[in-house]
Amino acid sequence: MLSEGKNVHSAQLDASEDVIDLSHYFRVVNNNKWRILSLSLIVTLLAALIVLTMAPIYQASSSLLIESEETNIVSIEQVYGLDASKKEYFETQYEILKSRHIAAKVVEKLDLGDNPIFTKYLDQDPSVLDSIKESIKGILTFLPQQDLGIASEEELAQRRKEKLISIFSENLSISPVRNTQVVKISYTSESPALAAQISNTVADVYIENYLEAKFEMTSKATSWLNESLAGLREKLEISERKLAEFYEREQLVDLDGVVGLASEELQGLSEQLLKAENRLKQTEIIYNQVQGFNGDPAELADIPAVQSHPSVQNVKEAELEAQSSVSELAEVYGPKHQKMISAKAELASIKQTLINQVRSLISGINSEYRQAESQVNSLRISVEKAKDEYRKLTTLESKRKILQREVETNQQLYDSFFTRLQETNEVDGFETANARVLDVATIPSDPTKPNKSLILVVTLVFSIGVGVFFSLILDFLNSGIRSVDDVERKLGQQMMGLIPWQPHKKNEHLPLREFFDNGNHVFSEALRTLRTSIQLLDLTGDKKVVTVTSTVPKEGKTTVSINLAFAMGQLGKTLLIDADLRKPSIAKRFGLPGFQPGLTNLVAGTHEIDDCLYSDMESNIHILSAGSKTPNPQELLLSDEFQTTIESLKNRYEHIIIDTAPTQAVSDAIIVSKHTDTLLFVVKADATNEKLVANGLERFMSIGRRIDGVILNQVNVKKAGSGYAYMGYYDQYGYGADTYKPNS
Repeated sequence: MLSEGKNVHSAQLDASEDVIDLSHYFRVVNNNKWRILSLSLIVTLLAALIVLTMAPIYQASSSLLIESEETNIVSIEQVYGLDASKKEYFETQYEILKSRHIAAKVVEKLDLGDNPIFTKYLDQDPSVLDSIKESIKGILTFLPQQDLGIASEEELAQRRKEKLISIFSENLSISPVRNTQVVKISYTSESPALAAQISNTVADVYIENYLEAKFEMTSKATSWLNESLAGLREKLEISERKLAEFYEREQLVDLDGVVGLASEELQGLSEQLLKAENRLKQTEIIYNQVQGFNGDPAELADIPAVQSHPSVQNVKEAELEAQSSVSELAEVYGPKHQKMISAKAELASIKQTLINQVRSLISGINSEYRQAESQVNSLRISVEKAKDEYRKLTTLESKRKILQREVETNQQLYDSFFTRLQETNEVDGFETANARVLDVATIPSDPTKPNKSLILVVTLVFSIGVGVFFSLILDFLNSGIRSVDDVERKLGQQMMGLIPWQPHKKNEHLPLREFFDNGNHVFSEALRTLRTSIQLLDLTGDKKVVTVTSTVPKEGKTTVSINLAFAMGQLGKTLLIDADLRKPSIAKRFGLPGFQPGLTNLVAGTHEIDDCLYSDMESNIHILSAGSKTPNPQELLLSDEFQTTIESLKNRYEHIIIDTAPTQAVSDAIIVSKHTDTLLFVVKADATNEKLVANGLERFMSIGRRIDGVILNQVNVKKAGSGYAYMGYYDQYGYGADTYKPNS
């Protein structure tokens, strides 16, 4: 069951680590609020002093409309190779407005070199950054050094001019208005009149510069056109002369008409040749069939080419009719019948006619073939001649066209240059700008910067933020033990008591009788609560000896020991022992003389116990100081006599409080803890590093000695938060009366 409870507790602690305690951060800020406000106030006051010394800066703005132009010979955009309809054109104009060329012209036009507002910047000392750079260069001699030497008057004048231009450019702002052709020209200066003047002058100088460039380009274009026109005129004359010589040499009048006739003739002959060749092919088929047949001429009539002839078809039809008639008569009459004889005679006559017709047809086919063949050969010769003539004419036509195009091209170039020269002469002396002023800059009445109110507000907010930030950072970096949760979570120990911080003089101990001061009920009640917690550890009443120690000095262990003895003294007979033999302080705190015998004397046996005890009448407790200084404190504490002394004192007192040395320095507390019933470990709140505390606790655990509880000392209740807001509440109403005694 115990292990299960530990597991649940550890799980709860792990879960709590993942939760961000915002109230803690608010508490940290609240605890440091006066520091934060003081820092903010100081920073804001310094900013106010700086702002008051800053000179007011005025800004004046003018608006310029940059227009695109139609392309012509005198267009500056064409000279620069720009398309005025494109975005690049306007971006180029913005860069021209910001250029050093425009800046130099404005500086010269307004004679800013003699203006005190500008000249005062020339004599300014170099900035801190520049000074640092020069110092570094002087130290690092291996870096390239600038050898200024002795400058001439011209060089000094040029440097001065460059400085003026640089100052001018730093205060000039060119900003195009989105989705428009308008550009805003702004200038900032300590002088509002000068700011307006410069802003307007920049616009004027830009327009003047454009017109000057345009005029210069126009002059150059005119000169170039005159020179080019003479050469073009000569080229035109040469090309015209070549064309005339060509016509004369070839004796041509209307070459286009001749070429057309030749083309028509060639086309006609080609059509005739095609028809003759088709006819020849048809005739050739019949001719080849007839020529290859050597049989009876009557059988030629069965050849498809002959059979298809109209004259042969008619005879064949007559033959068929006669043959049919003979067949019909043969069925009725005998071979010698007159009708049969007539019919046979007619059939024989038709066959003979067919033979004669076939022979005549063959003779005609031969003649027709030779005629068609002769016609095709003749037409082929005529077509070749026509092709040769047409080819010759087309060659002449190509040469003529080349010469004609040359003439036309030279004529067009000449006309174009002549026209542009005329246009240039017409517009010479009447140039138009590509921009015009929309709004003239006026003298501003109010400065644009510094915005004193905004600067102060921002400074105040920023300083507060910085203060809050550093407060949280310092709190985060603080590794001290600050709360009950830290004791349990970081140290793994039980919280035995919490002692609030009491105001007192710096570098001095808390007043000895603070416990009995009715005005410090919170402090008193905290010690009574500690007393009760100790008693709850000893329900049987057997545990009498309480040892108090700490990690390092100045954690308040002695103060806790003294006041715990005061609290215990209200319940029963109590003894306070100073076992810090190396740096004892209890005797001094109670104002005891240096020769007062104590623990060392009692253990050494040089004095009796009654001689060593001091009775404090106000608190009703007895005090056993450290006694005479001993060279071997550890050996004395390890002795059997020390154990015997503690045992004898337990028989005389109900409560024994032992104040021991810090664990981080020596091992005296570990030795004393072997003879104690209850071991308390004092930790100064928000001060001692948790690793040091953990190391001190580890020394006891290494010998098997359990820490009964941790006392968190000097807790600032106001900073600790709402968890400690009710400390001493019950004491105010008498619930913490001194008359209470447990086990009575």
